Amino acid sequence: MGKFIDLTAADGFVFPAYVAEPAGKPKAAMVVLQEIFGVNAHIQAVTDRFADQGYLAVAPATFHRIKPGVDMGYDEAGMKEGIALKAAVNGLPAPGVLTDIQAAIDHAAKASGGKVGIIGFCWGGFLAWRAACLLKGLTAAVPYYGGGMTAEAEIALQPRCPVLAHFSDRDHSIPLDTIHAFIKAHPEVETHIYSADHGFNCDQRGAYDEAAANLARERSLAFFAEKLA
Repeated sequence: MGKFIDLTAADGFVFPAYVAEPAGKPKAAMVVLQEIFGVNAHIQAVTDRFADQGYLAVAPATFHRIKPGVDMGYDEAGMKEGIALKAAVNGLPAPGVLTDIQAAIDHAAKASGGKVGIIGFCWGGFLAWRAACLLKGLTAAVPYYGGGMTAEAEIALQPRCPVLAHFSDRDHSIPLDTIHAFIKAHPEVETHIYSADHGFNCDQRGAYDEAAANLARERSLAFFAEKLA
């Protein structure tokens, strides 16, 4: 359904984004932020599903400033490389990859003519939280198990739009006590904790949990339908 296009950030950097368009006029737009495995088949499928729901959906390649064409599976080698790439991107001088995400938001708004939501998974969940707090043009944000977003410095940020956050109680990368600290600091954020592992939404991972994924998806779609109307 979708295709890759080039977007240009405010600093002139050109990077690819996977874009999926709905059959008719978009009811709104969605920016989809990848895990540490690139804009791979799973992220493209998530983007396509948002187009099926009537959204113009854009998935920017957030590794492109460090390494072009990243598209990895969920094996040990992919995990190791993805972690290294994430660290490299996170280490870029500020605002770093947020510049590319802002370009994706701006393109989504212009191409759809509507409001823009953002959703991210794993590292993308962390970036979705940062985008909700630091970028402009967003009306709603949904981070899934955003590794790092429960650190003290991230908890100190304040979202500029409504946020729905999904976490899990068996996530070894996000300690449960830090999730509760996040909830305490942000009562305005609708937060859910699932009995599942990190990555429970991805049907290409061993951690996939169908029940948790379906419930989180239902809540996310309802949230976006309300906020982006």
